[in-house]
Amino acid sequence: MEQHNSYFIDMFGQRSDLLALTVVENPYPYNPLIDGLDLLVLLIATGEAAKESTEHIQYNGERALIRTIHEAHLQRWIASGENRNIIEWLVRGEIVLDRDGYLADIRERLLSFPESMREQKQLVEFIGFLRTYLHAKQDLLDGHLLDAYGHVLTALQHWAHIVLVEEGKHPELTVWKQIKRIHPGVYKLFEELTASPETLEQRVQLVMLACEFSVMNKMKSCCNMLFKIMQGKEEPWSIAELQACPDIERLGVDLTLVIHKLVKRSYLKEVAVMHDNSASGELELRYVVVQ
Repeated sequence: MEQHNSYFIDMFGQRSDLLALTVVENPYPYNPLIDGLDLLVLLIATGEAAKESTEHIQYNGERALIRTIHEAHLQRWIASGENRNIIEWLVRGEIVLDRDGYLADIRERLLSFPESMREQKQLVEFIGFLRTYLHAKQDLLDGHLLDAYGHVLTALQHWAHIVLVEEGKHPELTVWKQIKRIHPGVYKLFEELTASPETLEQRVQLVMLACEFSVMNKMKSCCNMLFKIMQGKEEPWSIAELQACPDIERLGVDLTLVIHKLVKRSYLKEVAVMHDNSASGELELRYVVVQ
């Protein structure tokens, strides 16, 4: 491994835009963690001129995936869970180059999993849960049973992620093995949905009922990050202002659905205000936290 590291330092170390370089080894013949290759070389770049890229090379008899990502893209991956491999890459990889301790600091935050990071994950997972749960509900009403099954299975996975984050755990790739140890109740619902002798419709309805009572009650706690942002000013927020907020923007989520549900549950108040310079008299909907 030391020979590999020296080679990659020589290859990339002079790049002025390079913040950090980490190498992840693949111990198995095939592992989706790094797409089946022998090594992943992750380059983290910064600056407006930094370009993201993917390259495959062969060195010393091994195949390596060279992946360059921008610092901002990495932060979005971590915050949103868009790439579920990223946590393992950053925790398991060997740090070969690390300017100003950038990567070491990220690794420390991931391992300690501070409250701010948990709140980000909870909001993202709850929004994902809400959307897929409502899709499943509509599919069931429309008689699209297989689509309802697919959506409720995804909703259940979001629920599992919420539970793990509440326990201070990062959701792993093998999430059901993980949840079986930590929350047998949620795992039991997974078994009921996928392996119960009851009809498919009965299984879907059972899990949706459990979702309705259990996860919807987590709405307030899962949206705590959003409430904190909105309490940062006294004036009501427009949806555009919320979406443009840096802490929300980096999550890559659409707040429309969750805002609507928070209003329905009386956690937020909807306020109609006159549009600036409006000639037609339309009102803009804005939102404020109910104290």
